[in-house]
Amino acid sequence: MLVPPVLPAGSLRAVRQPRLGADGGLTLRPWRVGDAGTVRRAFECPEIQRWHLRRMADEAEARDWTARWPARWAAETDASWAVLAERTGEPVGQVGLREIRLDQASAELSYWVLPAARGRGVAVAAVRVVQAWAFDRLGLHRLDLRHSTENRASCRMADRLGYPVEGTLRRAWWHADGWHDVHLHARLRDEG
Repeated sequence: MLVPPVLPAGSLRAVRQPRLGADGGLTLRPWRVGDAGTVRRAFECPEIQRWHLRRMADEAEARDWTARWPARWAAETDASWAVLAERTGEPVGQVGLREIRLDQASAELSYWVLPAARGRGVAVAAVRVVQAWAFDRLGLHRLDLRHSTENRASCRMADRLGYPVEGTLRRAWWHADGWHDVHLHARLRDEG
């Protein structure tokens, strides 16, 4: 390497995945295998399937999905949190960091919210708290947020969070209905 990594290897796995508090009484915690039922229900939702390009065939696949997160944290490639409702303590969504690159101090945000919890700012609150943790505690420099240009709700959310559109990746994602253009939004740590 001609330049040293921005963050050294081990920066993520050196810390335990935190439990985070978010606005609206939400709590973010690492996924548990016992959350498999919620994960399966989420990926049965046609809207989540449409934008996340997957479904869960059965409870075993959902358990496997939840069980893999600690290894991804240890490998420093991805992190994901269950977003818990204030009153029930049950998962109502997911927020995560994908494609973590410590050498470049960057990652991509991901999120989904169960239908019953939509329209209450759950995704915005969850992304804000993970963004603050990623910038202030982990030390990332840049967070990307990508979505199909057809996903107008994600575009509105990115705008609300202060992630300007940097460009459009032409026919970058293959969806069930064909190729989709993808908006690339981003935010830098020093943007406040």
